[in-house]
Amino acid sequence: MRINQDKSKRMSGVIQGIGIDVTEIKRIQKAQERHSSFAVKILTPAEFVYFSKMSGHRKMEYLAGRFSAKESYSKAYGTGIGKKVGFQEIEILNDEKNGRPFITKHPLKKGKAHISISHTDTLVMTEVILESN
Repeated sequence: MRINQDKSKRMSGVIQGIGIDVTEIKRIQKAQERHSSFAVKILTPAEFVYFSKMSGHRKMEYLAGRFSAKESYSKAYGTGIGKKVGFQEIEILNDEKNGRPFITKHPLKKGKAHISISHTDTLVMTEVILESN
């Protein structure tokens, strides 16, 4: 059996954890409507720049996606959101060429974080895999 060289380079360490989250977009929209600072609490300054350029449903998809992805990360890390992992300690940006999300900042210092974000009209589902070196 031949191994795809590209894939073997991407996942070459030991899996530290896997986290999955499903979030209702409407729930996040209501939180933002009730507390105008909600997005600032969830998003890093770089993420907020992207968020500020969006409008309508896409804006809420983005916010719900980042919220869910950070929840997924904290589950993979094994702590949940709290004292050890906060929303501002995880940053997820998009590749300029293809729009693929990638984690640029996170608490696992000696490892990689892989992410997937998917949406329907009403839900966002995210998965994070943490890999140690």
